[in-house]
Amino acid sequence: MFKRTLSKEKRIKKDAKVLKKFIKVYCKKNHLKNGVKEYKEGYCEDCYDLLHYALKRNEKCPLDPKPQCKHCTIHCYKPEYRAKIKEVMKFSGIYFLKRGRLDWVFHYFF
Repeated sequence: MFKRTLSKEKRIKKDAKVLKKFIKVYCKKNHLKNGVKEYKEGYCEDCYDLLHYALKRNEKCPLDPKPQCKHCTIHCYKPEYRAKIKEVMKFSGIYFLKRGRLDWVFHYFF
């Protein structure tokens, strides 16, 4: 299968868009809906922290082209953040699939 490569700046921008959307949906459905106060930009404090941690890790990734984190040999995420981002991606991926938003799922994988 043909796989196109993106410049690092475009990849970072694309990944940031997906991370923001996936984490926002997770936070809205699991935290803000259950009475947790909004911290900044529509995220609770924990999700805002996770987003900025993930964006920072993404920008500093030394691999080019960057593999999906689950296939990476480096694992730059701390274990607690790695478990949390896996939970967020699983929840949000299923959420988008159930609502027919395949565009977000395809955007993440391709």
